[in-house]
Amino acid sequence: MKKALLTLSIVLSIILTQGLTALSYSKETYKFEVKPLPYSYDALEPYISKETMTLHHDKHYANYVKNLNAALDKYPDLQNLTLYELLSNLDSLPQDVRNIVRNNGGGVYNHELFFNIMSNKNNPVPTGKLKEGIESTFDSYENFKSEFKKSALDVFGSGWTWLVLDKNNNLCIVNTPNQDNPICCGLKPIIGIDLWEHAYYLDYKNDRSKYIDNWFNVLDWNQALKNYKN
Repeated sequence: MKKALLTLSIVLSIILTQGLTALSYSKETYKFEVKPLPYSYDALEPYISKETMTLHHDKHYANYVKNLNAALDKYPDLQNLTLYELLSNLDSLPQDVRNIVRNNGGGVYNHELFFNIMSNKNNPVPTGKLKEGIESTFDSYENFKSEFKKSALDVFGSGWTWLVLDKNNNLCIVNTPNQDNPICCGLKPIIGIDLWEHAYYLDYKNDRSKYIDNWFNVLDWNQALKNYKN
C-alpha cells in the first residue's frame, strides 16, 4: 500500500510539474504498441536494405516495446503517462524500474523518431525556419553535415547522434550512448541517426562513414521541419 501511494505521489508530481506545456510527440500511453513503418520495408533501398529495415523494425524496435510494457505491468499508476513524460522524469520513477524505462522506453522513442524522419520522398535539404536556423548556427548546410558526421563517427560503440534544440531554442549537435534520449536532459530532438550496428551492419559492415553519408539521402527534411516547429 505504501508503495502504491508513493508511486501515485510521483505521478501527481510529474503532472503538476509538466502541466500542459510539456513537449509530447504522442499522447499514447501504456500499453504501447508497435507502430508500422510509414513506408514499405524496401522503400529506402539502395541506401538501407529491406532486410535491415525488417530486422530493425520487427525485432529490435518491437522488443523495446515489449520490454517497456512488461516493466510498466507492475506499476499501474505509471500507465497513464506518455512516453515523453516517463523519459523526461526518470529520476522520479521507482528505482527498480528506472533503468528499464530508460533503456527500453528510450529505444521505443528513439526508433519511432528515427523511422519517421526517413523516407523516399526526396526531401534532401532543410527548408523554411529550420534551414535558416542551420545556416545561422553552422554557417551552411554542408558545414552542418560535416559536423554532424564527425560527431557521429566519434560515438564509441552503440549510440545516437542528434540535432536538437536546447533550453534556449538554439540548435546544437549532441551524442547519447546506448538508447539514451536527449529529452532526458531537457533537449528537443529534431533528427537522430541510429549508430547501433544493427542499423547498418548488414548493408555496410564496419563502414560507418559510408552509412552516415548514405543516410542523408533518405533523411526527410520536411518531417524534420515539423519536429522543429513542434
